[in-house]
Amino acid sequence: MTALPHVIVTCLINRKEGRDERTRMNIVIAGGGTGGHVFPAIAIAKELKMKIAHIKITFVGTARGIESKIVPKEGYDIRFIKSEGLVGKNIFSTIKSALKIPVALRDSQRILKELKPELVLGVGGYSSGPVVLCASMMGIPTMIHEQNTLPGLTNKLLGKFVDTVAVTYHESIRFFPQEKTYLTGNPVRTEILKGDRGRGYRKFSLNKDLFTIFVFGGSLGATHINNAVSEALAYLEPFKDKIQFLHQTGDKDLDAVKEAYRMREFKGTVMPFAYEMADAYAAADLIISRAGATTLAELTACGKAAILVPYPFAAGNHQEINARKLWDVGAAQMILDKELNGKTLADAIKYLLQDPDAIGHMERTSKSLGNPEATNRIIELMMGLLKKNCKL
Repeated sequence: MTALPHVIVTCLINRKEGRDERTRMNIVIAGGGTGGHVFPAIAIAKELKMKIAHIKITFVGTARGIESKIVPKEGYDIRFIKSEGLVGKNIFSTIKSALKIPVALRDSQRILKELKPELVLGVGGYSSGPVVLCASMMGIPTMIHEQNTLPGLTNKLLGKFVDTVAVTYHESIRFFPQEKTYLTGNPVRTEILKGDRGRGYRKFSLNKDLFTIFVFGGSLGATHINNAVSEALAYLEPFKDKIQFLHQTGDKDLDAVKEAYRMREFKGTVMPFAYEMADAYAAADLIISRAGATTLAELTACGKAAILVPYPFAAGNHQEINARKLWDVGAAQMILDKELNGKTLADAIKYLLQDPDAIGHMERTSKSLGNPEATNRIIELMMGLLKKNCKL
């Protein structure tokens, strides 16, 4: 535990009536919905626990979000509120979601009164807004992290109320009050950088002598990508003995994708979700994925070559904006979702298979863009906010 956190923890503990030095400092991390929100939050939580001995971290999310599965598996407590998004829905669904806001705020207030956190960090997603807003109104120090180039509606609004804003991209700064906005990058789980290629081959039953293509459409899968890969197999027949696939499909498409590989007799492993992402990255020679901010942070931190297929309905088209940043500098290839089919995907794969130098160039460029210090930068801001609250 470093000196600065020790001083802050002591100060905060002593300010709490009836507590002693053994009492834990409480931090709440709010948000979720997709792995893109959850995994950076877990990266921050793990680093906090490494730096501060007496700390309790509680997540707040929704029971429907992926956080309900991932967070307990990582060993953290999680509380749930009833909250839904307002953007990208028809008028009736928007009204229905809006009517739940008072319930979400009430649930948030109840949880915050019980936990009495020293700081609340919002990482995006439906549950982030009510919890962070409620914490701000209760006088609890608050901070948000914006992962995408174009901030969502919730974070734009929260930026006016919170004490500190952390952003992944320089282009995001203009959307927030500049005097409290800091460029940090997007947190990457430490274990992502510790993947082992040999272990990945063994864990996923892969052949170490074959070119490995890792396909995933995000934590929930992506049907359009799954279908395109299945169709691409027909065009990749000449390469059948040289390549293999590691394919995360999500639950819905698992059986259909498995059948596509079986019919075409391609080698590989198909699964609904890859919990051991570090080893999956390590084993991969090429990755096909969406272009969420967290995915790109992990790809660049690991220096992986990729074919990116931005999700076309992302708020503000931020996935295409994210992907173009990598495409423009040669760190990845990009296929727009509307142009994605079996042939266009197969053509991109064949080009890279036939030009190993292109893969090497993409890997080196991708690695140069990685930002493994993002987690520490965010924690430094959190420590600064706690120190300010202690008036040290």
